[in-house]
Amino acid sequence: MEPLAVHPGRCSGPRARVFAVLLSMALCTAMLFLLQLKFLKPRVSSFYTFEVKDAKGRPVSLEKFKGKEVTLVANVASDCQLTDRNYLALQELHREFGPFHFSVLAFPCNQFGEAEPRPSKEVASFVRSNYGVTFPVFHKIKILGPEAEPAFRFLVDSSKKEPRWNFWKYLVNPEGQVVRSWRPEEPIEAIRPEIADLIRQMIIKKREDL
Repeated sequence: MEPLAVHPGRCSGPRARVFAVLLSMALCTAMLFLLQLKFLKPRVSSFYTFEVKDAKGRPVSLEKFKGKEVTLVANVASDCQLTDRNYLALQELHREFGPFHFSVLAFPCNQFGEAEPRPSKEVASFVRSNYGVTFPVFHKIKILGPEAEPAFRFLVDSSKKEPRWNFWKYLVNPEGQVVRSWRPEEPIEAIRPEIADLIRQMIIKKREDL
């Protein structure tokens, strides 16, 4: 009786299939990684990278503030119990430290108590006539949810402080990083020294760079 012939191909078949599956998985993983590198957005490190809209809906690049000014960014509203006190305080800071080294940047929002029902252009007109506001008032935005304004979302993510009401404030240095944040009820006296210190640092740096 002749011995049974040995067929290497039959014995190695399952191993080959396992190897092919593993190889396919490795290639798919590598392709997904490369696609992520190509399409994944780089981490934004500066508030001044963003573009927003002014009260008339025109695009405004925040790049113009980079390296030149300290900014205090606030979500504002016209029909809130905190409106009078906060708008007057913001204008006082803007007048005291501006216009060359500091600016308040106001973003109307209607998500807190529906306290900003006006269209953006009416908001700008209202605060000018009632509070003498001279700082920029931008287009009305959303702060919460999937439609949140990316520029304001950057402030929230950087500070880990999400607004719970109108007139939260974020202090941003000339490089575009968030330095401090304040709740709406905190007094102007708590904010003023921080602004003055950042402006002093900015002026010293500019002199050293000359």
